Amino acid sequence: MPVLAEQIEMLDRCAPLELRGVVSEVRGLALRVDDLPAPVGAMVRIASHRDRGSVVDGEVVGFADHQTVVMPLGSTAGIRPGDRVVATDHTAYVRVGESLLGRVLNGMGRPIDGRGALTDTVTRELVPESIDPLDRPLIDEPLATGVRAVDAMVSLGRGQRVGVFAAPGMGKSTLLGMMAKQTAADVSVIALVGERGREVRDFIDVTLGPEGLARSVVVAATGDEPALLRIRCAQVATAIAEHFRDSGLDVLLIMDSVTRFCQAQRQVGLASGEPPATKGYPPSVFAMLPRLLERSGRTGRGSITGLYSVLVEGDDMTEPIADACRGVLDGHIQLSASLAEAGHYPAIDVLSSISRCADSVTHVDHQQARREVVKLVASYRQVEDLLNIGAYAPGSNPDFDLAIACKPAIDQLLQQGRNEHEGAGDFQRTKAQLMALVEHIRDAQQQLGGAAKPAAPVMPPR
Repeated sequence: MPVLAEQIEMLDRCAPLELRGVVSEVRGLALRVDDLPAPVGAMVRIASHRDRGSVVDGEVVGFADHQTVVMPLGSTAGIRPGDRVVATDHTAYVRVGESLLGRVLNGMGRPIDGRGALTDTVTRELVPESIDPLDRPLIDEPLATGVRAVDAMVSLGRGQRVGVFAAPGMGKSTLLGMMAKQTAADVSVIALVGERGREVRDFIDVTLGPEGLARSVVVAATGDEPALLRIRCAQVATAIAEHFRDSGLDVLLIMDSVTRFCQAQRQVGLASGEPPATKGYPPSVFAMLPRLLERSGRTGRGSITGLYSVLVEGDDMTEPIADACRGVLDGHIQLSASLAEAGHYPAIDVLSSISRCADSVTHVDHQQARREVVKLVASYRQVEDLLNIGAYAPGSNPDFDLAIACKPAIDQLLQQGRNEHEGAGDFQRTKAQLMALVEHIRDAQQQLGGAAKPAAPVMPPR
């Protein structure tokens, strides 16, 4: 026994096996490395054998022609054939803990806000195993976002995953910032993937503000950073959200944007030798997308309500990424260019937006009221062109007359300023405003002489 114990102690003192390789060539954004049997996802360090101060981190992304394909997490400038490549970590992980609240991190999960190092953290696997679908409870509780148009017309549940589809410049980031600041969730985790460098500081200081940042964690990787950092930014933010969810909290995860995450994976996939498929996106993009989005949701411990922004060209909802996201998510909020041009903010198109969990988290009276308002919005849209050219004669259609009379009141409910957050996070307050709008609609019916078809009676709360 003493001999065995001595041998075990000697093994503990031995240095772990170090995997080493050498750079063979640089091809585009990737390196080809000889003699490096590291697994996919392993972190490596590229050190120049001529310049001892030159060190670049990287990640193994694949294998080709008996060589290991490595993507650097920095510039490839200065890397030469023969440089040493050493595997440092075989499993990607991130440090998580309560001290992350109020902090701003980079794509590697390291602080960039100048407020010192993180304390009291533990490691968490960056990409964990999938959750058993039978371990997910039903979504039956509403989550107030603080945005009236969303809470009243596209009601979300705790643990739901929703996409925000919009073209650039339509107020998407402002809408997401309002939700992060005013939500009833316990914690907000925000991933800024591929954003402009100027917009990161603007989002933190102006859109989110000190009040919103105090109970949020921001993970940012700007568009000029390597593709791997943009991918890790989304994964790090999701892992942090999972940590707070497993602590029993309700988390709001905001990712802006999924499209830039997919574009980063397209760069990695093409650099590692994948064939391009739909619009240049390799198959790995459509494999990674559901794995990322399915990590949100509700479990027996807590919930992650995911809001994922998706960039679309104009109003084209059939492009590959938008179409793939709609098939995975539990609903979508579509922003309209015509509403944004008319100064209607947030520019949410309530006719094109849908929440698949809305009926599960709202009462029957709320659902009936929402349908009445949607009907009037649709009627006004049909008659709007005739109104603009003066071709509509009042009294021609009772539904059109009612929609025209109620348009200002409907807009008052659906429009909301960036700093308008009275009663934010109060779902019942928004519901009361919706019910007051329905009463206004009925009064307008009576004033019009009852010519319009009476609204269906609102059912009492269950």
